[in-house]
Amino acid sequence: MADYTYHEQNEMQNLDYIRAICEELPPYVKRFVRGIQQSKASRTQLGYIRDIKTFFEYIYMSYDKQSFDSLKDISLDVLNDIDSMFIEDYLDYLQKYTKNGKIYTNGKAAIKRKLTSLRIFYAYLYKNDLLSQNPLVKVDMPKIHEKQIVRMEANEVAEFLDTVEYGNHLTNKQLQYHSKTKNRDLALLTLMLSTGIRISECVGLDLKDVDFDKMCIKIVRKGGKEAIVYFSDEASEPLATYMEERKKMNPQKGHENALFLSSQNKRIGVRTVENMVKKYSSCSVPLKHITPHKLRSTYGTSLYQETGDIYLVADVLGHTDVNTTRRHYADIDENRRRTARNKVTLREKQ
Repeated sequence: MADYTYHEQNEMQNLDYIRAICEELPPYVKRFVRGIQQSKASRTQLGYIRDIKTFFEYIYMSYDKQSFDSLKDISLDVLNDIDSMFIEDYLDYLQKYTKNGKIYTNGKAAIKRKLTSLRIFYAYLYKNDLLSQNPLVKVDMPKIHEKQIVRMEANEVAEFLDTVEYGNHLTNKQLQYHSKTKNRDLALLTLMLSTGIRISECVGLDLKDVDFDKMCIKIVRKGGKEAIVYFSDEASEPLATYMEERKKMNPQKGHENALFLSSQNKRIGVRTVENMVKKYSSCSVPLKHITPHKLRSTYGTSLYQETGDIYLVADVLGHTDVNTTRRHYADIDENRRRTARNKVTLREKQ
């Protein structure tokens, strides 16, 4: 797999997962997948197909045991007979259910996502005359309250990076491994904090994607679009230090091109970065729940505060819709409006 990039490998892996799940479901589900292939990313397709399988498992469980031998036997006639009340019962079931002896729970956000998958599935079948009705149009989407955006202040960022570099507040056990990984961790986390790249964009970086002459990296955005992102002088030094160390490493086969390597000399994974951020932030910013995505929010906040240019922030973060950016930084806009209340003078003071 050395000839394939991280993102190409992910695409192929997702395709394998999608095909495997489709084999467990009726043929019209595979037709649905083919219908959305050109408009939806493979990761999105996989999310839809997993949600659809969960729904089919509920149908299988709810109907008379003699109705189906397997999920493949759930016909279009069965889907056509399902009404909005059945869907609402399914959403209630999703809040807490047991499968193979394990308890699963879903909050409103997860239920909304699963309902969205069903809506798109039913809409496709209805549009293509495979169903005569669409009960999903009668089911309301769960109302989700906007979460407060969590981000680090400037002093918290400094404390966070000090912990990464010097091991401040780490336990004795953590310090045993810190000297082996601190250059990598500092390079990776400083890069994320100085560019706002997503965790998937970070772990997907290859050695050839770094250009110190232009002070930039080439990343692959959501949907597979390539983009050039510029990193700061502050990120350059730890990145250069790590890359010198990286030259001496012996990557495992298939991981020769990866920029950031794990302790097993494989391309670093998303879970490893999540645990890395959790380790350092729990010591340095204990009152805030900091995740890799919060590093992205922190960068976006700082950039907006410095420039006041929402379009620049949207472009740098790779948001296709500037309104997405606006929603994230509305509280900063409110603060800017408040501080502007006395900027315009109507009459000179006597």
